[in-house]
Amino acid sequence: MATVTNEIEIASSFPAEKVFKVFKDFENIAPKVNPAVFKSFETLEGNGGVGTIKLFTFGDAVPFTHTKYKVDAFDESSFSYSYTFFEGDNLMGILDSITQHVKITPSGEGSIYKQTIIYKCKGDEKPSEETLKAEKELYEQTYKAIEAYAATNPELY
Repeated sequence: MATVTNEIEIASSFPAEKVFKVFKDFENIAPKVNPAVFKSFETLEGNGGVGTIKLFTFGDAVPFTHTKYKVDAFDESSFSYSYTFFEGDNLMGILDSITQHVKITPSGEGSIYKQTIIYKCKGDEKPSEETLKAEKELYEQTYKAIEAYAATNPELY
């Protein structure tokens, strides 16, 4: 079983506390800033903390319909969280799971947003370089759109 890792790192002028607070509200913000990709999120089981299972429905601009994911870790004190996609057509028939690790680190007056994505393959077949590049660009665009939303709505965060 092969694994593939994709990493995103983005410097922010916002402090880590604020970036983390905004990303805690991801499920509400993402469909507003990019509805073509993020249609909806629904909690299927749990209260939002570790162990919670959610259904994510993709928007029309994505070649997938839905996925289920589980919250693996959530630590406000270290500005980190992890979750794993374990069911859905985004696994492309070749993946057992996709695990996302997010860590926001203070850096001067701002912070560094780092997202590590681990694709656990069922066999030797892996996501194409084109797919990995497109996903990385999508995650970067989404981060920037969410940060811009927070900047224009400072009263919320």
